Amino acid sequence: MQFSIKRILPHLLILVGFVIVSLAYFNPVLKGKKIFQSDIKHYIGMSQQQNDFRAATGEETYWTNSAFGGMPTYQLGAKYPHNYIKKLDLSLRFLPRPADYLFLYFLGFYVLLLVLKVDFKLAALGALAFGFSTYLIIILGVGHNSKAHAIAYMPLVLSGILLTFRKHYIGGFLLTTVAMALEICTNHFQMTYYLMLLVVVLGIAYLIDAYRKKVLPHFFKSVGMLVVAVLLAVGLNASNIMATKEYVNESTRGKSELTINPDGSPKAVTTGLDKDYITEYSYGIAESLNLFIPRLFGGGSHEDVGVDSETFKFYRNIGASPVEATREVKTTPTYWGAQTIVEAPAYVGAVVIFLFVFALFLVKGRLKWWLVGGTVLSLLLSYGKHLGFLTDFFIDFVPMYNKFRAVSSIQVILELCIPVLAIFGLVRLFNDFDNKDEKLKALKYSAIITGGLAILLLLIKSSFDFVGVNDGYYRQAYGEYGQSFVDALRADRQTFFTQDTLRTLLLVVLAATTIFGFLKQKLSEGKVIIVFAALILFDLVGVDRRYVNNDNFVSAIQVEKPYKANAADKEILKDKTHFRVLDLSNEGSRNPGKAAYFHNSLSGYHAAKLGRFDELYDFHISKNNMEVINMLNTKYFIGEDDKGNVFPYNNEEANGNAWFVSSLQQVSSANEEIVALDSLNTKAKAITSMPLESRTYTVDSLSTIKLVAHQPNYLKYESNNSNDGFAVFSEVYYGHGWVATIDGTETPIQRVNYVLRGLEIPKGNHTIEFKFEPQVVKTGSTIALSSSIILALLLLGGLLYSFKKDQASA
Repeated sequence: MQFSIKRILPHLLILVGFVIVSLAYFNPVLKGKKIFQSDIKHYIGMSQQQNDFRAATGEETYWTNSAFGGMPTYQLGAKYPHNYIKKLDLSLRFLPRPADYLFLYFLGFYVLLLVLKVDFKLAALGALAFGFSTYLIIILGVGHNSKAHAIAYMPLVLSGILLTFRKHYIGGFLLTTVAMALEICTNHFQMTYYLMLLVVVLGIAYLIDAYRKKVLPHFFKSVGMLVVAVLLAVGLNASNIMATKEYVNESTRGKSELTINPDGSPKAVTTGLDKDYITEYSYGIAESLNLFIPRLFGGGSHEDVGVDSETFKFYRNIGASPVEATREVKTTPTYWGAQTIVEAPAYVGAVVIFLFVFALFLVKGRLKWWLVGGTVLSLLLSYGKHLGFLTDFFIDFVPMYNKFRAVSSIQVILELCIPVLAIFGLVRLFNDFDNKDEKLKALKYSAIITGGLAILLLLIKSSFDFVGVNDGYYRQAYGEYGQSFVDALRADRQTFFTQDTLRTLLLVVLAATTIFGFLKQKLSEGKVIIVFAALILFDLVGVDRRYVNNDNFVSAIQVEKPYKANAADKEILKDKTHFRVLDLSNEGSRNPGKAAYFHNSLSGYHAAKLGRFDELYDFHISKNNMEVINMLNTKYFIGEDDKGNVFPYNNEEANGNAWFVSSLQQVSSANEEIVALDSLNTKAKAITSMPLESRTYTVDSLSTIKLVAHQPNYLKYESNNSNDGFAVFSEVYYGHGWVATIDGTETPIQRVNYVLRGLEIPKGNHTIEFKFEPQVVKTGSTIALSSSIILALLLLGGLLYSFKKDQASA
């Protein structure tokens, strides 16, 4: 037992160190502050209604009316029964956010390197290099929490796979199962998909190696076990996966029935996202150098150039006070690369890149090739439209690739692979696999390549124009001072270019000198590790703090309640009936989640809206088609006058919650249905492209249908009609989960007016109820429970097997 404690103590100390480093970087959390994340602000607005419902009832609603007319909550933080893997995830994230994600970065990468048999000191160094990679910190700053969450578990998944391939079948299987289940529960399927691409590269490398070594049976046995592990991991997340799969087909990520655009032009038929939308955020090819030199292309879209800058002098020269000039230069548009918008450069680190290149000359075999393969593949795919032939091939032929946008984010794979290989450069430096001359040769070549690249960029600096894509706009916006402003911008961009290139060159020299000192026996292994830890932390944290620092933190109340009701909101909130709001104010445009925070809104902020509602918005709502806006029971508009004052406008023409129509017209296609809404009198008529017969109905003045009770997942109406009739409900149609009953008897819900619900209602007095009871959640929860029981039994069996094995060898 004493030996075991001594063996585990270094790892415990390392984990405590990770906790300390995570809290130190995000130290305002120790004072109760929270990081302000723009995307999380929108998310809070979107999820407020379901959170209020959960707090008030103790139950979960899987439908919200607060945004886009209504949508499932599956991608808004829905909680599912028997989701025990989520409880494990929450236990691992015990630190305050976002320190919890930084800790997970460190933990996962540390385990990966330990599995690869790296000494714990170098594994800790690698974890710091991975965790502080600038992109991984930036996504925490802007609120891409689920993305960070998914990235953090990637190394753990790889750890399980590698263990299995190394014939640790039981441990590898169990670790893969748990890690993959954790990966899936983060609910960022794009990152999980990118991980799958890396696993394919890894698998190919291991397959080739197995063929050469004539151990193919072992390879296929490992693959079989890993497939079972993934299936079990899927089962543990069955509710989330099944609900998402069901929803995605109805969302903007699914196939549209329309073959026309809002302007009437033909629309390309696709089963995924539009190609231009997928490649909107494509990484510039030349910007690959940003991985090595952070502000080579100006850094983020807006940077603080300081009071010594040419831009500061420009503002002073045109009459700005020192205070005004200081304020203005904090958001200088320094970026001059090819992307639309950039929060910060995807900087991996000069020291890490140097070690990566050093490792290329020393590391051999399958490890090197799957790491290099993953790096190259992710870099090439991140170019998107700038490398069209490859991107088009993946969009057209690789399954599911067309479901995801922002192709530049695939660089998370190289941000994982590069530090792994970099650490193995130090592993090879310290071991005896290569002689001293080979190590000196590797050092010489890596120093020439990396240092030479930095020197070359300095020498050819004058060949760059430092012109940004928006500089023409600034020339016009600043009037007679426009050219002077752009000239100042270009000078400051050039300064950034020079400063950071020199910074990188210095770090390369220091890193190379450190290795040279070790090879000349001037430095011990321990001192080399300490020096590289200092260099990597200085390098990466120094860049990270430019973009995510203590200034990003605010009081907890500002994060928890990010929106304040304005005069219009307060007036509308006095109305306790059920209706919708369309926010047309500037604040509503800037903060699309705000209206959803307070009201049932027609707008919102989400990457995967219901496809039909999104199309209706583009065809009609955005063009102020009042008949369509009225049929959605839009009782209030939030407007804004010339002075910026907001006000509510009561739309007395709104159709209400439900109404009887005099005719139902069947049309032959979705195209006809959405176009017909241009001129449809929605109060009197309804249209549908579902297989229903066209009919007319008698509607007398005494016919009524009233909403008498409502919750996000429940609606109750009372109707009175002396004739058989057809009622249209101002509720968004979703064909999975909504159940309608008339006096307790289930009645089919029809889709009408492209997005709304309709019911045939017999004459007389009736009670009509809509309940959202998704069967997919019930089925998924049962599968999740069964999978959890199986995993628990397997874990117990694995422990018993290990115990007996230890006893037998004692």
